Amino acid sequence: MDIEFVAASAAPPANSALARVVFEGVALEGAAAQAAAASRFTGAKGQTLDILAPAGVDAARLVLVGAGKPEAYDALGAEHAAASAYNAVKLSGLTTLRVELPNGGGVNAARAALGVRLAAYRFDKYRTKEAAEKKPSITRTQVATTNVDGAIADFAPLAALADAMSFTRDLVSEPPNVLYPVEYARRVKALESLGLEVEVLGEPEMLKLGMGSLLGVGQGSIRESQLVVMRWNGAADKAAQPIAFVGKGVCFDTGGISIKPADGMEDMKWDMAGSAAVVGLMHVLAGRKAKVNVVAIVGLVENMPDGAAYRPGDVLTSMSGQTIEVINTDAEGRLVLADAVWYCQDRFKPKFIVDLATLTGAIIVSLGHDLAGCFSNNDELAGNLIAASNTEGEPLWRMPLPAQYDKNIDSMIADMKNTGPRPGGSITAALFIQRFTNGVPWAHLDIAGTAWRKPSTNPTIPDGASGYGVRLLNRMVQEKYEG
Repeated sequence: MDIEFVAASAAPPANSALARVVFEGVALEGAAAQAAAASRFTGAKGQTLDILAPAGVDAARLVLVGAGKPEAYDALGAEHAAASAYNAVKLSGLTTLRVELPNGGGVNAARAALGVRLAAYRFDKYRTKEAAEKKPSITRTQVATTNVDGAIADFAPLAALADAMSFTRDLVSEPPNVLYPVEYARRVKALESLGLEVEVLGEPEMLKLGMGSLLGVGQGSIRESQLVVMRWNGAADKAAQPIAFVGKGVCFDTGGISIKPADGMEDMKWDMAGSAAVVGLMHVLAGRKAKVNVVAIVGLVENMPDGAAYRPGDVLTSMSGQTIEVINTDAEGRLVLADAVWYCQDRFKPKFIVDLATLTGAIIVSLGHDLAGCFSNNDELAGNLIAASNTEGEPLWRMPLPAQYDKNIDSMIADMKNTGPRPGGSITAALFIQRFTNGVPWAHLDIAGTAWRKPSTNPTIPDGASGYGVRLLNRMVQEKYEG
């Protein structure tokens, strides 16, 4: 998608779609008013009305886009309105979209451009026979603004964010026969071109470190497990204590010996979405040259049933030395995170660790598909995450970590077991991970309900991989931890 910022006074290109963002309750004029009255268009947030451009409008079509009440309109509103405009005309056959905003200053114009970039994402590399009329025709977007230079400057870091979001969505969307741990590690290694330092540990290196928990999950697969370490040293003091992020990267999850039902198992290609969000964060931090030192670690495995697969009843020894009785091989993500989190705190001594994982179905029962769960042992860190999530439209809800639930994962024969009873399942999963933080400030984001959206209710997220987590983490780092 080509993005261009133009003066608000400039006429729209001929044969374009002109989108005007309007507020609820604000009177329209002329043909637009007549069309709105005939179609019950009120300007409510998310409403669109696509009509032939009336006389005097230099465009082929006019699209009215509702932005809701003026007092509730902000930069995120501008972003969603522009995305809604794109979605309304993307199959129109026209090639250019012109967006006109109320309060069209540089910040709002830049966020509108981001909205179109995100809405225009498609994962179509494996489609070979798609009819032309089903393919989006809009390839160019003009955003009208009262501050062209300001919009261009404001959009530069957002363009880096859009690139990172596309990279993350691509990772999550890839089929598992294409994106297995070694191939995933190769794609992350290629990000060294952005200035990241990337180190890949294979099974021999992890075995030497004693990562029996992570390796246990992957031992049933013919694909070698990987641990990928990414570093971005953008602070003035390159030796300053870093902040850290860890991601669950189960490239495909059959459930192992505790095998999942066949219905819907194909969706388990996106059980690595937590790791993809962490990779996307590092992509955007490097892309916008963030002034902060960051370490990110992703554990990449396949959980497969095989003669060599780990079994319910096995006892695994983690890198921390703690032993884990396996109750259910489909509670595998926490086993991957156990070694990855311990390795992170042990080697890098970070200020804090945030892990992301599509960890439990229980979080979907609790929060549905619009919110992710936030568990934390640190109020300041949790508050920073939730504030960023609200700003970026990636909502989090803080969940409890009651100490009395911790006994639910005590084992009769080992230090702990990898799953507790069904009640409070997302809580006991978080409490399991907490046992490997070694007291470091930590937050766990369970994104099982938000990583994949079908159908999507957000205009910036096409059906499929959402890229959830990249935006909120980038915002938090930018506002709270960059020097």
